[in-house]
Amino acid sequence: MTHHTAPQAHSDIGDVNQRFYDGLWADTRLVHPERFNTWALVSDLSRSHARRLEVGPGMRPRLPIADTHFVDISAPALSALKGEGGLTHSAPISALPYADQSFDLVCALDIIEHVEDDEAALAELSRVAAPGARLLLSTPLHPEYWTPFDDIVGHYRRYEPAKLANLLERHDLEIEQSAIFGMKPKSSRLNDLGMWFLQRHRPVAMKVYNRFLMPLGLRLQKPLELRPGMVATEGVEEVFLVCRRRP
Repeated sequence: MTHHTAPQAHSDIGDVNQRFYDGLWADTRLVHPERFNTWALVSDLSRSHARRLEVGPGMRPRLPIADTHFVDISAPALSALKGEGGLTHSAPISALPYADQSFDLVCALDIIEHVEDDEAALAELSRVAAPGARLLLSTPLHPEYWTPFDDIVGHYRRYEPAKLANLLERHDLEIEQSAIFGMKPKSSRLNDLGMWFLQRHRPVAMKVYNRFLMPLGLRLQKPLELRPGMVATEGVEEVFLVCRRRP
């Protein structure tokens, strides 16, 4: 793969994030966590980790909805989650409205790459996690894989694997398991077509994605193949991590 373009100026990305996800969630239904390939892991962890928090789920929560705390800045997503028994709060990841060590299981998938201050975000996730808690994360890898898609969806960065591991270490998070992750189509032509529509006909692209491509992606998901520690990351665009909060 080649590096197609440089990331946008940081001052613009917050607006990109808000516009993109407001548009994405405005015309979609809640996708229940049982439909994702993370469910086998999550349902097992939930049985022994009763105090649960998911940050930035949008309309695609991965933790069981009933009695789980959810933090997001999307009013439609929070309303949908509350209607299914979730405990909802509107807040940024950098200012979570909970006391220290409040949760045994914390989930923040595809979030930290959207946050300008990822150190502050991880500090908050680590702060609200109890010693021994599990933290589920996912994020894109390798800056050299940057494409216009990263700009469109509001990424601040892609991570070098070693730098990501060091970042987690600084916040007392130990990688226990990991897996190759993501639902992005492998076809470069399909990706290019999708980006063309997102850039020029965004409302149409959002409808097509929500009504056709997302359901198709769910049906074509591969099982989540977890490995001890960090998986081999060469050629991997996105990684899923199971971390443990150290004392």
